[in-house]
Amino acid sequence: MTQGRFYVISAPSGAGKTSLVKALIGENSQVGVAISHTTRKQRDGESDGVNYYFVTKHEFQQMVESGEFIEWANVFGNLYGTSSSAVSEVLAGGQHIVLEIDWQGAEQIRQKLEYAETIFVFPPSLEALRERLVRRGQDDPETVENRLSNALEELSQYREFDYLIVNDDFETALAELKQIIDNRGDSLLRDERLPELKKLLTDLQLV
Repeated sequence: MTQGRFYVISAPSGAGKTSLVKALIGENSQVGVAISHTTRKQRDGESDGVNYYFVTKHEFQQMVESGEFIEWANVFGNLYGTSSSAVSEVLAGGQHIVLEIDWQGAEQIRQKLEYAETIFVFPPSLEALRERLVRRGQDDPETVENRLSNALEELSQYREFDYLIVNDDFETALAELKQIIDNRGDSLLRDERLPELKKLLTDLQLV
């Protein structure tokens, strides 16, 4: 059986990476999920072992100390991590993995797994990002502002990623993600995309 490929997708909160990955998995049986562990509170509609493995901070720390994570990070006071066993199980079954994590986690994975391919998703603008965060109604106003402040730092990390996608039109962004997973994403490689993204990068004050 052919070994699956491992992709990491990162973006500022609200840029749409979760929706993109969910849609991709719904349409492509060759894409599996390595379920992450987290200490954050379980939200309505979420299931343990499906969306995340929900654990206590003590349990999470024990896993860190025993070296069970290929990456982990503190995001807004909550701990998130991906275990080696979760990744190995999916790849050995021949499925590809698209792992949603923040840029800190992506950096850890790049250092540990040379075969990992990384994807960064841009919002079309900071104002659009703000509107999406407010519209989804998951955070209070203070948390929204904190997420926007952190977004600037996250956006500045785009140079470290292999592929770049702009989630302005969802269907277009999804089609581009499919191209990458199907191994047809050369036109979406960072250095290929930079010329067409110059205006966006300027507007985001990233050049």
